[in-house]
Amino acid sequence: MELKLLDSKLKILSELGLPSSDLTRIINCRPRFLDCRINRCLEERLEFFQTLFGTKEILLKAIVRNPSLLTYDFHKQIKPIVAFYEQLGLSRSELVSMLLARPTLIPRTSLDDEKMDYIRRTGVEKGTTMYKHVVALFAISRSETIRQKVANLEKHGFTEDEVFRLFGRSPFLLTLSVDKVQRNMTYILGTMKLSANLVQDNPCLLFLNLETAIKPRYLLGAKLDDMGLVPRVKGPSLLRAMRMTEKRFIKAFINCHPEDVAHELMEYYTGVKRVRRLAESSKKQLYRGFPF
Repeated sequence: MELKLLDSKLKILSELGLPSSDLTRIINCRPRFLDCRINRCLEERLEFFQTLFGTKEILLKAIVRNPSLLTYDFHKQIKPIVAFYEQLGLSRSELVSMLLARPTLIPRTSLDDEKMDYIRRTGVEKGTTMYKHVVALFAISRSETIRQKVANLEKHGFTEDEVFRLFGRSPFLLTLSVDKVQRNMTYILGTMKLSANLVQDNPCLLFLNLETAIKPRYLLGAKLDDMGLVPRVKGPSLLRAMRMTEKRFIKAFINCHPEDVAHELMEYYTGVKRVRRLAESSKKQLYRGFPF
């Protein structure tokens, strides 16, 4: 890239108000970003974004999260997608919160008749707190992936209508992998002997980590039973125990006992938590920069 052209692009970004630290982060994570044209419809684009985001501070925050807002086709992507969400009933403030939470909302949005039917079947009404999440998550999810996730829950005792109502109550279930839901449901139904209806009323169980929360806490509850100790992790207390922070759980069910008993329970609990799935323990954490 010519030095003059590079200086011109850096000047544009600097004049937007982006501090050097954010510019460095953008370039480090997206080294090819400066190869893109960022001056197309720039004034019109910035005026539109200023109206959409309300303040320059929020606009800059959105650009740092997704610098491609400066390179997406303004007339074929940005304006039509914003108008589309507004037609679906999202306010501008709701759309802004979704753009900040899900930076790839604009390029990934796709809503056909099938997805619109899915949204309708969740039972979530326009104007409610969950509506923006339901619309956005269905919009950015592939239809095939949605069908796989629905089928996975049906396999564990839900009807199709129950699955969509569950998505309406807890739309972030759509962000969970089929594998995670499969493992949690298998353990909850098969080992813990809980019902699908209970999961429907307590979808938080599907978000918990099986190896570090559900399994060790359930097994500790079984050990408390074997030792005849109280309080016990069963009945209504089981669900409360699963939702507790780690610190609170240890205080409520382990440290409440005499020191020698608490030590034995803690050794057992930490031992169970160390038994991790081979695939989990061998996962590599790779830094990928921006997720898009």
